[in-house]
Amino acid sequence: MNNRFDALIIGAGASGMMCAIAAKKKNPHLRVAIIEKNDRVGKKLLATGNGRCNLTNQHIDAVKYAGSFRNQARSFFSQYDCAFLRGYFETLGLLTYADDAGRVYPISRQASSVLDVIRFGCERLGVEIFCNETICSLKKRGVGFVVKTKEREFYSDKLVIACGSKAAPKLGGSAAGADFLKNFGHSVIPFSPALCPLSVKSDILKSLKGLRANGRVSLLRGTQTVKTEDGEIQFADGALSGICVFNLSLYAKQGDVILVDLLNNNSEKKLYNILIKNKKLFSQLTMDNLLTGILQKRLAQAVMKAGGLQDFSRLCDDLTDMELKKIAKQLKNMRFEIGGKAGFEQAQCAMGGVAGKEIDEKTMQSKKVRNLFVCGEAIDICGECGGFNLHFAFVSGLIAGEHL
Repeated sequence: MNNRFDALIIGAGASGMMCAIAAKKKNPHLRVAIIEKNDRVGKKLLATGNGRCNLTNQHIDAVKYAGSFRNQARSFFSQYDCAFLRGYFETLGLLTYADDAGRVYPISRQASSVLDVIRFGCERLGVEIFCNETICSLKKRGVGFVVKTKEREFYSDKLVIACGSKAAPKLGGSAAGADFLKNFGHSVIPFSPALCPLSVKSDILKSLKGLRANGRVSLLRGTQTVKTEDGEIQFADGALSGICVFNLSLYAKQGDVILVDLLNNNSEKKLYNILIKNKKLFSQLTMDNLLTGILQKRLAQAVMKAGGLQDFSRLCDDLTDMELKKIAKQLKNMRFEIGGKAGFEQAQCAMGGVAGKEIDEKTMQSKKVRNLFVCGEAIDICGECGGFNLHFAFVSGLIAGEHL
């Protein structure tokens, strides 16, 4: 077997396979191969968007991202935007639609459709794919590279690191790409979980396990509001979850506070007036019924406990004006101190990777090692939920492929 190639791509995920397709489309004579440690390609891609694959978003913008490569990515998002990527996928045979929030999915609503058109594209263009290949060493030799696996040795003129981050280890996530880049002399920001649940310190949270509620969450650092998100909040044992919380996790640090507003469409004054009416309406019922018609009962009890009320045998009629004000305040301002983030097993993505300043955003080539390219999650950039990370993976892979 001839294991000498014009370009080798490490990782058969979204960015790696798109890189191979773009390279072969631009120059069909290139001999391109992908090396993948899993037994099949695109494992993580199949799990995205709850199996529907949210592949991009109509509101692509650098402000939706964090990390040291964010400002550089800004320069190509205007050219390689949502419309461009949808059009590119259409040339591969995939039709898409956008929902009301701008999230773009395949019309089939199946992630397998996205993977299939990419896989078929690789096959049609003659990309060679080697699965079940664990890399033992990766070295520069002259102007090219030597990649040794347990089974064989590969040689190439150009090399692409597209093997992702430590997120979702069950689907193959690891720090291998970062380790390879360190060995080539790159600066690497350590990986940390992102788009994940946040563990919080709270005496009342255990009673809320399994509940969901719509509201607004704000990330506070001292007196500064870092970020605010609206959406469904999921209460777990010792943690807060849900897409809105995941988006806060991109910026959250231990010791920060999450402020939960359970009724963000109502002012505190309006809620206080509603509670005055409810006090009269439910005057002869126990006070745990005060928020009937407003919140689920367990959540209502937690709000009242957070406001300092413990004895639920009291009648609503016994509640003082000051106590009603405390309850109204808690409805708008439940505070949870962040203790940390969930592990990589629960993280959709990861912060960290090669430092952005060491990658040329016009080509995705390393500024330190000639003919070495990096794309996808191996770069220090992470987007919010909603297709932003897959968009970057596809587009960065495409740019790298066009410059191989």
